[in-house]
Amino acid sequence: MANRVLVPESREGLRNFRNEVAKELGVPFSDYNGDLTSRQCGSVGGEMVKRMVHEYESKLK
Repeated sequence: MANRVLVPESREGLRNFRNEVAKELGVPFSDYNGDLTSRQCGSVGGEMVKRMVHEYESKLK
């Protein structure tokens, strides 16, 4: 399955969110991230999902 963007307008917002989370976790994200470990990238992605789920759940209440 191809990696495709379903909502192109969200690309910039997600990029900013990723960079914000990476900065808070001390992960040096840049245009090239080939020298980062899987653990570093995974920690950023995991934290992003955690925050998005928390935000969604808080809106359900």
